[in-house]
Amino acid sequence: MVVIRLAKSGAKKNPYFFITVADSRMPRDGRFIERLGFYNPSARGSEERLRFNTERFDHWVGQGAQVSDRVKVLHQEAEMSPEDLAAKFEKRDSKRQAKKEAKAAKLAEEMAASEEAAPVEEAPAEEAAPAEEAPVEEAPAEEEAPAEEDSPSDDEKK
Repeated sequence: MVVIRLAKSGAKKNPYFFITVADSRMPRDGRFIERLGFYNPSARGSEERLRFNTERFDHWVGQGAQVSDRVKVLHQEAEMSPEDLAAKFEKRDSKRQAKKEAKAAKLAEEMAASEEAAPVEEAPAEEAAPAEEAPVEEAPAEEEAPAEEDSPSDDEKK
């Protein structure tokens, strides 16, 4: 069976993908029949993000090639106008920004709640600890001193 899928290339933490037509029995990055384009997910600025030969794609799909899910999405993006594509990315970025702001607000609320609750609980704990420690330290010192006076020394026993 013939499949249209991504073949990974590039460097560590900097992926770069080729859109390839290959036999399904071949390895992902192995032998292929034809390259239809490339996809660079880390493209910034004026770098080209996607190049896709849609005519050859349609030819292979007409021949019965199976298309991977990600390649279907990339094909849809390749057929979009630049304005539609920019609107899609802007919508995605605004959703990400709103999610970050919501997370930051939630974290700030939790921090404020923990700061309000923490001083109330810590104050009694600090006052109670020194009060308990003082008698414990003094009590053994008083008990040891009389005990030494009452017990006869080694010289007196002889």
